[in-house]
Amino acid sequence: MTAQTHDGAHLAAPRDIDGLRSRALIAGVVGLVGCGLGFVFDRDHFFRSWLIAYLLVLGIALGSMALLMIQHLSGGAWGVFRRVFEASSRTLPLLALMFLPIVLGMGTLYSWTHAEHVAADAILQHKAPYLNVPFFLIRALIYFAGWIGIAWTMSRWSRRQDEGDMSVNKRLQYLAGGGLVFYALASTFAGIDWIMSINPHWFSTLFGFIMVAGHGLSALSFTIVVSTFLSRRAPMENILKPSHFHDLGKLSLAFVMLWAYFNFSQYMLVYAANLAEEIPYFITRISHGWQYVALFLVVFQFIVPFLLLLSRDLKRMPHRLIWVSFALLAVRYIDLFLLVSPEFASTGANLHMVTGAHESHFYVHWLDLAAPLAVGGLWLWMFFTQLAQRPLVAFADPYLREAMESTGGH
Repeated sequence: MTAQTHDGAHLAAPRDIDGLRSRALIAGVVGLVGCGLGFVFDRDHFFRSWLIAYLLVLGIALGSMALLMIQHLSGGAWGVFRRVFEASSRTLPLLALMFLPIVLGMGTLYSWTHAEHVAADAILQHKAPYLNVPFFLIRALIYFAGWIGIAWTMSRWSRRQDEGDMSVNKRLQYLAGGGLVFYALASTFAGIDWIMSINPHWFSTLFGFIMVAGHGLSALSFTIVVSTFLSRRAPMENILKPSHFHDLGKLSLAFVMLWAYFNFSQYMLVYAANLAEEIPYFITRISHGWQYVALFLVVFQFIVPFLLLLSRDLKRMPHRLIWVSFALLAVRYIDLFLLVSPEFASTGANLHMVTGAHESHFYVHWLDLAAPLAVGGLWLWMFFTQLAQRPLVAFADPYLREAMESTGGH
């Protein structure tokens, strides 16, 4: 790159970003008002809806951080999306703050927080050394400390790279290697803590893989949406090419297949094992209306996007690819909804542990719309704030020239 590019001033975010920030903040505030009403009038459902919305947005941030680390390790043409990954990952401090309602709602969300339930349940007593409130909070603190530390260290070193310090290149690679290991382990245990332990009688050794696949799919879909918006405006309109979106489309196809493979493997193993501890989890999700949600996910989180993303032409047309990505983000929310909501009755009590019942009919609450608006709006406000703070291209990236001239295939 020439010396004239070293300030990055001509690569600043378009002015449209300010309007998007304002609209996202307004949406977030409106959603918060709705959540406030829900907290007053239906507190149990508020916590559950907040958890689902939170997991979707957290998945985008963590998936972006993982993709950023993979890019640092592998290089390649999709480094042109690096600033989107960085901005997403720098929202993690806000997400740590947004975790507080889940902490406040632990008594509603997790039956193992009640001593009387643990005393009456031999399985909960066996799991008590792991499933207890102090250790739960300590683990959450470790997860967020590690995630935030990795994201902000990479961001700080990326800024130094922009300033011409090439000594950080190797350090970024070393951090990315170790960071991916921490990300995978922390995401696995966070999924166990925050989702699987809602039904502490159920367990799956594939759950961590399912979480990681979901993070990757969410992050790629969000990156495609944002990049399509940027590709229509200076300076990215002269930088992003169809081949770059082709790369993201191929990665999205891979994660669609991964998600399907892991979920099918989990279902097949539970079906084959025929264990009393595991079967109720799936019976709940294939009866009383939930079976239609499960079928919807099979069709629209695997079959339809799989067939669409096989098209080379579609992957190279961002104005079409963006609609697939929007749909995948919506379906990701429905997937998380199916992971969480069937464990509860419509009254908001944990169905199996509190009432002893084994039927949960499908239902949708207005808070299931207000919570995504609140969490998503506030998160988007922070994302656009972070995106506007740096040049939209990492102009000192050693792989930038390859990324700018790529015809795809990396």
